[in-house]
Amino acid sequence: MDIALLVKLTSRAWSLNILALMHQGVSGRQAPLLAATSASRTSFASSLEHLVQLKLLERNPGHGHPLRPEFRLTPTGIVVAETANKIVKAVPDDGEFALLRRSWTVPILALTGTPRRFSVLKSGLATITDRALSTSLYQLEARAWLRRDIVTSARVPFPTYRVANRGVQINRTIGLTA
Repeated sequence: MDIALLVKLTSRAWSLNILALMHQGVSGRQAPLLAATSASRTSFASSLEHLVQLKLLERNPGHGHPLRPEFRLTPTGIVVAETANKIVKAVPDDGEFALLRRSWTVPILALTGTPRRFSVLKSGLATITDRALSTSLYQLEARAWLRRDIVTSARVPFPTYRVANRGVQINRTIGLTA
């Protein structure tokens, strides 16, 4: 999975969870998926439509009602759903899962397998703002998913960020490609 797809995928809160559930065999009908995610109807519908736009899900022809369609994974969606399932399984705690649903958590964890400076992370996540990046880094550091180290060997000391604890598990499951 490349970073651009990962950023697009995680821009909706329930996208990873929907893909993971479909990978686990939950029916592609809206009612079972909605019940399994515990999302609001609006947020769920937005995530579902987003997955269709990304061509990871498609309507299952000949199944479902026009007002309540059934969905299935596309060939690309099958591959992405397997990764999504691994990411979701790495975070079994509901409290921590709320952090995983945030837009920039997974892309940041994907990029910090090796120590990275703030500016390198910002350039790797082209659409992120300074505020969103610093807020996400702070939240990940507070949960101990990310470690902040100060490099003092340079003339001007600077911080670097690297995955730690559960962040390492998530980073390994992503399998980021350039």
